[in-house]
Amino acid sequence: MEIKPGQLLQHINSPDDLKKLGKDQMLQVCQELRQYIIDVVSVHGGHFGASLGVVELSVALHYVFNTPYDQLVWDVGHQAYGHKILTGRRDNFITNRKYNGLSGFPKRSESVYDTFGVGHSSTSISAALGMAMASHYKGETDRQHVAIIGDGAMTAGLAFEAMNHAGIEKSNVLIILNDNCMSIDPNVGALKEYLTDITTSHTYNDLRDNVWKALGKLPGKNFSRDMASKVEASLKGIVSKSSNLFEALKLRYFGPIDGHNITKLIDTLNDLKDIPGAKLLHIKTVKGKGYELAEKDQTKWHAPGLFDKVTGEIVKKKFDLPQPPKYQDVFGHTIIELAEQNKTIMGITPAMPSGSSLKFMMEQMPDRAFDVGICEQHAVTLSAGLATQGMRVFCNIYSSFMQRAYDMVIHDVAIQKLPVVFCLDRAGLVGEDGPTHHGCYDIAYMRCIPNMIVSSPMNEAELRNLMYTAQLESNQYPFVIRYPRGEGVMPEWKTKMEEIKVGTGRKLKDGEDIAILTFGHPGNFAAAAIRDVKSEGINPAHYDMRFVKPLDEAMLHEVFGKFNKVITVEDGTVVGGFGSAILEFMNEHGYKADVGVMGIPDRLVEHGTPKQLYDEIGIDANGIAGVIREMASVKIKAKALV
Repeated sequence: MEIKPGQLLQHINSPDDLKKLGKDQMLQVCQELRQYIIDVVSVHGGHFGASLGVVELSVALHYVFNTPYDQLVWDVGHQAYGHKILTGRRDNFITNRKYNGLSGFPKRSESVYDTFGVGHSSTSISAALGMAMASHYKGETDRQHVAIIGDGAMTAGLAFEAMNHAGIEKSNVLIILNDNCMSIDPNVGALKEYLTDITTSHTYNDLRDNVWKALGKLPGKNFSRDMASKVEASLKGIVSKSSNLFEALKLRYFGPIDGHNITKLIDTLNDLKDIPGAKLLHIKTVKGKGYELAEKDQTKWHAPGLFDKVTGEIVKKKFDLPQPPKYQDVFGHTIIELAEQNKTIMGITPAMPSGSSLKFMMEQMPDRAFDVGICEQHAVTLSAGLATQGMRVFCNIYSSFMQRAYDMVIHDVAIQKLPVVFCLDRAGLVGEDGPTHHGCYDIAYMRCIPNMIVSSPMNEAELRNLMYTAQLESNQYPFVIRYPRGEGVMPEWKTKMEEIKVGTGRKLKDGEDIAILTFGHPGNFAAAAIRDVKSEGINPAHYDMRFVKPLDEAMLHEVFGKFNKVITVEDGTVVGGFGSAILEFMNEHGYKADVGVMGIPDRLVEHGTPKQLYDEIGIDANGIAGVIREMASVKIKAKALV
């Protein structure tokens, strides 16, 4: 189905085309841009609510600033769809997040207008400040640098570190705080309450507007601005319940203003262009603006998938047979079962209660499950603090986000040997979110840490068993359980939980030609591959190792004592991962064998469906079967000669 842009939007191929229009036409541009996003995302999928909320801001920024010379840095990037459409990618926008198509996030290699690659939150202020400092050093006094950051991303320590530095620099940087009380789930914490205090103080807002209007009539542009700033600061101290956080960091604070008033945004941005130094504009927006259902249920419509734009009905796949649950939901329901039996269990997640399914525990046990906001470092050390007091904490963080808390994992948990359970969701290739979100590295970066147990379940029952094992009093070590995004393989998954002896694998199938060692969910790919080659007379053995640290050494002695051809399969990087651990064992014990290491290659894997990506890197069933045939063929020929 062809999707046509509106009357004005169809002629906007760059910000230069946008600037040819009058300011009075910007409202129509916004309406057409919002409708185009709705039209495309409803049919092709993608993130939804965030970009609708910043339509007016996207238009105003490209109308006012001289992009790409002026640098716009979008935080996270969920909200950058309007930006992409206005910067020459309108006609390709239907390929957004598709295999070999546009990235779902700003990406430097995709466009000169994408000044900084993003995907994780809270990086924009640091990046924009770095750009501004470089421009100051090079004498580019006419160049603007703008960081667009959501209030949810402001809770991360990196954002505060950047603001702390920006306040003492002479560089010209504008921070736009997009305040909509949402990240994916509703924002939490004191900063949210502080921003609410600022934006709901009608007395202060009315006085501030009156002062600006009055002083704007005085002669002398700079005098009026300076005077207004001083008077406004005094009003803040008199009217607001607390001093201004941003001005305490030496950032000139402006706002809050209505982020959906395109005329006001354009006028304000034009004014701020002439004010040197570090400054912050606070705008209020509504996530999902312009699509009623998305405004009412902002979490559900963050990335709803395909939907009927008229009725709002989200398209769901229909199946004749019962389907397996998502690993996330198995975690969410299982932790409640365990917590009902073990009063020391608590749950922590950094701003992902829905994605991780910890929301179920938060609803049923609100005094034992907590969303701490986008603060992965804090989540880990908070968990460590709880563990010192006898709590058994399940700290659920996406694999790629755990990278941000690596020092805390080592310094605060592992060195102190605290039994925190790290549930690394979204391990492996996550699909359409691409390289910023793939969980490629956790096996390698976790298994090198002393005192760390690293495990991965092959199915839902194994996930439940590992969770049960990790919370037992007998376990006194940090315990990693990594599992992929999406569905498992067991429609009937509510099995009785049993303890797994730490560091033990299981033999799933005996064989004679070659041994397949798997770690985690890819064991299912290997099982399918083994079935595929059975008719060809190839009889592989299959071992589900379950733990990469500690390894099941007894099982590995059996494997290398019997087989001289071995394949390892994992959904992590082949550099330093599960396969590397097997090679290290083989070398340490003097075994000789041909070992094929299969996993995520030492390169960036782009975006696409998980099926497409696993096919691309060759660790789906077909890819594994091909390697089995190749490695086993020599063995089979030798048997035939005998």
